[in-house]
Amino acid sequence: MISPKGSNLPSKLAAILNAFERSLAERLRKLHPSSKDDVLSLSWMKLAMELLCETHSDIKTLIKELDLPVPDWNEKWIDVYLDISVKLLDVCNAISSELSHLNQSNLMLRCVTHNLDSAESKRLARARASLGQWRLNISSSNSRIKNCCTILDSLGESLDLPKVKNSAKGKVLMLALYGVKVQTVFMCSVFASAFLGSPKLFDLKIADTYSWGQTFSSLQIDVNDEIRSTYSHGKFTPLKELEAIDQCVTNLHKIIPENPEVEEAKPLENAVSELQGKAEKLSEDLHLLTNEVDSFFQIVLAGRDALLSSLRGS
Repeated sequence: MISPKGSNLPSKLAAILNAFERSLAERLRKLHPSSKDDVLSLSWMKLAMELLCETHSDIKTLIKELDLPVPDWNEKWIDVYLDISVKLLDVCNAISSELSHLNQSNLMLRCVTHNLDSAESKRLARARASLGQWRLNISSSNSRIKNCCTILDSLGESLDLPKVKNSAKGKVLMLALYGVKVQTVFMCSVFASAFLGSPKLFDLKIADTYSWGQTFSSLQIDVNDEIRSTYSHGKFTPLKELEAIDQCVTNLHKIIPENPEVEEAKPLENAVSELQGKAEKLSEDLHLLTNEVDSFFQIVLAGRDALLSSLRGS
């Protein structure tokens, strides 16, 4: 990988690259968690996906600013771009699948709280059984997420991009794509860790010669350390919102008698109300995160389609 240091780029191209890298560094700073509770919260993950969308939009803008016609692209550059894009589309599909799974599980909680509106023994029994089923459903493994991990391994092993000779514009393109790839692999590994049930993390080594390298390294250390710490404590789920709901579910499971026909149920109103509120908040957060993942999918797809269209035209 050709380092940006001492690359002697023409001033216009250097300005384009520097602007891109400044924006990348600023996004990485925005992601730095203010507290450990931020990491793997759905709101933080939404921000991460939103900033990832912005970076991928930036690379499209950079390509236009370079005014590097597709026929002038080195064949290796095209292969790299197409390979990354198709893998990211698969990753998006895997994440969307898991978010859909979480939404379905959340609907189960809605049914539970509906049954708990009544003290009727049969409904209480159904609610208690559903609470246990919810835990099983949430902890079930998703084969698409496991496949996503294989894709991330492939992306992580091929971070270094083709070396560029005799093309200053090509050098800028590869340096920018490197930053995009690093941010993407890191963030997608965090998402995989949230959904997989075990940490799927990379410890990427970024050269100090990159203006955004130190900011990225600091973010990576803090986020990875918190995720590993969460899993080392054996928590039911690393997702903060799901962990809070699980505490409510566990509490309700204790309150509802195992045999409601002969045992008297303790007052449920407060516990049910708390679960309802958290389930509604989870639904809202999942909806917002799903929208960001869909946006990311569309950005990657649009960039890929534009390149393929240009290739056909040329």
